[in-house]
Amino acid sequence: MSTLLYSLGRWSYRHPWRVLVAWLLVLGIAGGGAMLNKGTDNSFSIPGTESQAGLEQLSRTFPQVSGTNAQFIAAVPSGSIETYKPQIEATIAELEKLDGVLAVTDPFGETVDGLVAEDDSAAIVQLQFDGEATNVPQQTKDDLTSITADLRTELPDGSDVLLGGDLFAVSIPAISITEGVGLLIALLVLIVTFRSFVVAGLPLLTAILGVGISMAAIFIATLFTSISATTPLLALMLGLAVGIDYSLFIVSRHQDQVRAGADPEESAAQATGTAGSAVVFAGITVLIALIGLGFAGVPFLTTMGIAASGAVLIGVCLAITLTPALLGFVKGKVAGRPPRKARPRSRTFSARWVRLVTRHPVITTVAVVIGLGVVAIPSGSLALALPNAGVLPHSSEARQSYDLVADKFGPGFNGPLIVTGTIVTSTDPVGLMNDLADEIRDLPGVKAVPLATPNMTADTGIVQVIPTTAPDDPITADLVRELRSHHDEWKDTYGIDVSVTGFTAVAIDISDKLGAALLPFGVFVVGLSFILLMIVFRSIWVPLKATVGYLLSVLAAFGVVSAVFEWGWLADALHVAKVGPVISFMPIVLMGVLFGLAMDYEVFLVSRMREDFVHATRFRRADRAVAIASVRSGFSASARVVTAAALIMFAVFVAFVPEGDSSIKPIALGLAVGIAVDAFLIRMTLTPAIMALLGDKAWWFPRWLDRLLPHFDIEGEAVVREKELEQWPSPESTAVIAAQDLAVRDEDVELYSGVSFQVEADDTLLVSGSGDRAVLLTVAGRLAPTHGIVKVLGRLLPARASWVRSNVGVALLTDAADPLRALRSAFSGGTRLVVIDGLDTLSAPAREQAAATIRDAGLRAARAGHSLTVAAAGGQYPAAVSDVLLRADRSRPVVVELASVRSTREVIA
Repeated sequence: MSTLLYSLGRWSYRHPWRVLVAWLLVLGIAGGGAMLNKGTDNSFSIPGTESQAGLEQLSRTFPQVSGTNAQFIAAVPSGSIETYKPQIEATIAELEKLDGVLAVTDPFGETVDGLVAEDDSAAIVQLQFDGEATNVPQQTKDDLTSITADLRTELPDGSDVLLGGDLFAVSIPAISITEGVGLLIALLVLIVTFRSFVVAGLPLLTAILGVGISMAAIFIATLFTSISATTPLLALMLGLAVGIDYSLFIVSRHQDQVRAGADPEESAAQATGTAGSAVVFAGITVLIALIGLGFAGVPFLTTMGIAASGAVLIGVCLAITLTPALLGFVKGKVAGRPPRKARPRSRTFSARWVRLVTRHPVITTVAVVIGLGVVAIPSGSLALALPNAGVLPHSSEARQSYDLVADKFGPGFNGPLIVTGTIVTSTDPVGLMNDLADEIRDLPGVKAVPLATPNMTADTGIVQVIPTTAPDDPITADLVRELRSHHDEWKDTYGIDVSVTGFTAVAIDISDKLGAALLPFGVFVVGLSFILLMIVFRSIWVPLKATVGYLLSVLAAFGVVSAVFEWGWLADALHVAKVGPVISFMPIVLMGVLFGLAMDYEVFLVSRMREDFVHATRFRRADRAVAIASVRSGFSASARVVTAAALIMFAVFVAFVPEGDSSIKPIALGLAVGIAVDAFLIRMTLTPAIMALLGDKAWWFPRWLDRLLPHFDIEGEAVVREKELEQWPSPESTAVIAAQDLAVRDEDVELYSGVSFQVEADDTLLVSGSGDRAVLLTVAGRLAPTHGIVKVLGRLLPARASWVRSNVGVALLTDAADPLRALRSAFSGGTRLVVIDGLDTLSAPAREQAAATIRDAGLRAARAGHSLTVAAAGGQYPAAVSDVLLRADRSRPVVVELASVRSTREVIA
C-alpha cells in the first residue's frame, strides 16, 4: 500500500494540472446530474414493523386515513368557537377541493368527538392527504396556507388560526452562517499550524471540492432511491471534517520534510506513501463503521451510512491524489515562514505535558477515568424519539400550532394513534367499532377517542386514539405497547385482528428498533476496533486500551448530549428549541462516526511511539525505560498535527450546533464533545499514561496471532526502507537479482537462511539444496522474506511484490499438467526474468525440448534488445538441471548451495 501511494503521490506531484482538471470534471459532471434530483424525503419508515404494515393495509383499504395528515387549530380569545361554525365549515368546504386532500374532519360533525376544546375556545380541523408528505404538491401547501389565512381575517381580533400536523412537522435542514464560522476557525488553525496562508488553504480546498462532489452524488442518488433530508447535512459535516484532516496529515508531513532539506518532489511522494497510508487506514475504519449502520436494519439509516461513507471515501481519494498535486503547484514555497525560534522538541509544551503525564501515570489514569465517568452519568437519562413539530423553533407556525394544541386540548392531540383491523366478517361494523372504542377509552393513558368508524365497504375499521401525553413522551410508547398487549383478547372477543399504527406509532417503532440495534452495533464497532488495531500495532494491550478509551469517549458524549437536551443545561445558550428526547439515530450515528475519527488519533499518535520503540530496541535491550522514552518522543513528534486536526474537527462539528437543524444539532454536539474528549483526554492524556504503566509489555503479541493476522504498513515503513536502500547493493550495480542474508523462518520452521548472491543481466541462477524452491518463490514475489534484503529487477521485496509478480515469469513444472506448455507460457510477454522449478523431474526427451525453449527465448530477447535472466532450482538432480541449462546456452550460472536446514522442532527433538 505505502509503495503504491508513494508512486501515486510522485505522479500527482508531476502532473498537477491533470489531477486538478480531472477532479473538476468529476465535480462538473456530478453537479450537472444533481440538477435533475427528485429532492430529499422527510418521512421515516421501517418495513416489517406492525405500524408500517398497518399503514400499508390502510393505504389499500382505507386510503382516507393512511397518508400524511395536517391540521389547523382555530382559537378565539373569548366566547365560544361554535359561534364561528359557519366560517369554519365554509373553510372546510374549500379545503376539500384542494389537490391531494382525501378527507377533512369537521370538528362539529355528529360522529366526531373531542375536536372542540372543553372550554369551547378552540377547534381542530384535521386533513388527510394521499401519500406521504413529499407527495403533497407545493401548490396545495400554498393554497392551504392562503385559505387558513382568510379564515383568520373572519375571526375576531386576537384569534389564532395555525397550521400543523405531520405535513409541517419536519423542517428541511439548511446551511447557516455558523457553518462558515467553523470553516473560518479551521482556516485560522491551519494558518497557525503551517505558518503560511497558501499552504493553509490547500486542505480547505480539497475538503470543499470533496464536499461538493459528495453532495452532488447524494442528490443524484435521489433519482434512484429515497434519501432522508438529514443525509446531505450529515455528509457535509463529515466530508468537511475528514477532508481537511486527511489532507492536513499529508501536508504537515511534507512541510516538515521540506524544512529539513528534502527535495519537494521526493518529499511529496514520501508524505503520500507514509502519512497517506495512515489516511487510507483511518478512512477505511470510518467507512466500515458507517456502512455498519446497516446493522440496525433501518433502510433510511443504511442509506444515510452509505451516503456519509461515500463522502469519506471521496475525501480519502482527494487527499492522496489532489493534495500532492496541489503541492506540485506550490513546490518549495510549502516550507512557509520558519518558526521564529527553533526550540528543542524536549522543551515544547507537548514534551512537558507528556513528561508530566508519564511521571504520574496512576494519578492521571484515575483522574481521567473518574472525570469521564462523572460526565457520563446523564447518559442514563438519554431518551430517543423521531423529531416532530415540538422541536422546531418557536418562530415556526407548526411549532406555535403544536404548543397551542397542547395547551387547549392536551399534548396527545399532536400525535394521535390509529387502531385498525379487518372487520369483513362482522354483521354490525358500526357497533363493533363503537364497542372497541369503548374498551380503548378505559385504558390508562387514553385521553379521548374522537373517531371510530368502518370504511365505505365495511371491511376495515379504525379507532383514532388520543394519548394523554406528547408523541415523544415515553408514556405514549407505553400506551402503544398496552394497546398491542390486548391483541389476542380483542381477537377472541370481537374477531378483529388489530394493529396499532399511525405516524406516532411508526416513530415509536423506529426508536425501539434503533435502541435494540445499539448493543449489536456496539459489539461490532468495539470488536472491529480491537482487531484493526491489533493488525496495525501487533499488540494486545494497545488495542484494549484504545477500545476502552473509545467507550469512555462515547459515554462522555452521550452524557453531555443528555445533560443539554434532557436536563436543559445550557439549552438556551445553544438555542435548543425544546428540551426532551433526541433523534433516534443519534447514538448509533455518533458511535459509528466517532469510532473512525478516534482511530485516526490513535494511529497517528501510537504509531510514532511504536516506530521510536522499534528503532530504539535495534541497538539495546527492550526495557521499561526505553518504552517510556519512546512514548515521550513519539508523542512530542506527533502531538502538534493531532492537536490541529482535533481542533479543526471540533470547530466544524460545533459550528452546526447553535443554528443547526433539530435533527443534526444533537449529533453535531455529540461529535464535537466526543472529538474533544477523545483527542485531548483519551489519546493525549490517558494513552501516554497507560503506555507508561505498561512499559515494554505494551508491545507484547503472541507469535501465533502475529502469523494469523495480515500486516498493514500504516506508517509507510516500506517507503522509508526503500529510500534507505535505493543505492543498494551499490550505486553502479546492474544486478537483476541481489540478495543479502535472505531468510524465511520463524520460531517453528526455517525454510532457508543466510542466502546472499547477485545475478547480472543474461546470467543464470542455480539454487541447490533444501529450500531451493522457496528461494525461487521469494525471488518471484510469491513468498515474503522474513529476514534480509532482496531486490528483483530493481524493486525491493516484499514492498514491491505485486509488481514483481506481474513481471517475473514462473514455471512450476512439477505441479503442471503439461510441463513444457507451462515453461513456454512463463517466457511469453517479453519478461526479463523467469524462475523454473522441476527441470530435474522431466524425462530425457522433455529436457531436450525444455533446453530448446529456454534457448529460443534467449534469442528472442536478444533480438528485441533486452536481456533474459533465468533462475532454476536444482531439485533432487542438480546435475540434470545444469545439463539442461548448458544445452540452453546458459553456461555461466551463479550457483547457490543451500545449507541443510531442518525445522526447529526436529532439532529440539
